[in-house]
Amino acid sequence: MGLLQRHGGNQAATAARLGCRPSQLLDASASLVPFGPPWFVRRSLMWAGLTAPLRAYPDRSYAGLRSGLARLHGLEPDWLLPGNGAAELFTWAARDAAAAGLSVLAQPGFADYPRALACWDGAWRPQPLPMQVDGSAGAGAAQAYPAPPAGEVLWLTNPHNPTGALWTCASLELLLQRFALVIADEAFLSLVPGGEAQSLIPLLPMHPNLVVIRSLTKLYGIAGLRLGYALGHPERLAQWASWRDPWPVNGLAAAVGERLLADPAAYRRWCGRVQRWTGREGAWLQRRLAQLPGITPLPSAANFLLIRAEHSLVPLRQALERRHHILLRDCRSFEGLGENWLRIGYQSHRNNRRILRALRQELGRFSSDSALAEIRPGCSGPNTRSDVPG
Repeated sequence: MGLLQRHGGNQAATAARLGCRPSQLLDASASLVPFGPPWFVRRSLMWAGLTAPLRAYPDRSYAGLRSGLARLHGLEPDWLLPGNGAAELFTWAARDAAAAGLSVLAQPGFADYPRALACWDGAWRPQPLPMQVDGSAGAGAAQAYPAPPAGEVLWLTNPHNPTGALWTCASLELLLQRFALVIADEAFLSLVPGGEAQSLIPLLPMHPNLVVIRSLTKLYGIAGLRLGYALGHPERLAQWASWRDPWPVNGLAAAVGERLLADPAAYRRWCGRVQRWTGREGAWLQRRLAQLPGITPLPSAANFLLIRAEHSLVPLRQALERRHHILLRDCRSFEGLGENWLRIGYQSHRNNRRILRALRQELGRFSSDSALAEIRPGCSGPNTRSDVPG
């Protein structure tokens, strides 16, 4: 079976294993906006104005990028630190966390947090989260964060990954008094309708023990460029900067980030477009998934949702890959989840319909079999039946 992947989006490796091209795959294992980046970024990447960053070393201070981020969030530039995606910044947050004491990590939870803590031999304890499956709170409604156990450091994800639960700022603010350090991962918050109202960023000036980490790559669909940023007290971020490599963000990514943030009004319009898509597609997809036999979707405020079953969903995920070229997220890498769970990242409406058709076909096939047949390798087209088990 091989090692479980901490992340989705492994298109090249999957295509090589299946014997097809990455472009033939519909990747719903990663949760990115399906219609980005904006046209002017695409034009810039076609060698129309961003050639200079390829020749010179990046500005080690990232002054232009920091200024754009500071203008966006109403802070001074030294309260911002760009990173090589959010993942790199988790590593330095974990160094702080390991020195502060015991970390509390929600489960099910993102595998990058324990990965980062392991770099520094950081100790942690789990906080099991209730898995709401009845939708009583509403798919996009903000909820109070469950009371965490004792510890010195609290890692938060808002909206939570992989459940999609959205936590209220009011309930999170109370926790800032309990912990020596709070690390808030808001990588998906700008994609959530009404999500900014729950952000902890406005609380940063009053709480030097708070760090917020965000991502531009998910919002704009530019994961290959690797661009995230941390917001926190300048002394803490200066310490992080002293620990890491001289140029963690490459010049091309920094230049694209500057272009994206040059016009705050354009940023807000883009976020509005993304949030409308999240709300519309999420509500529609959840209703349709609830009509399929044998699986249950959990309510989600984010641009992804979990589905569960009473049996292993590994054969279903493999069938979707091999017969339909559709990738869903294997959830066994999330602490607290197992084979009975999959995560679906929202796609365009056309591709969401394609996912539903494939799920309906495979669930119908499995329900008619006395046992789930072994899925043979191959990369036949999505409408062929040459590799259907006998």
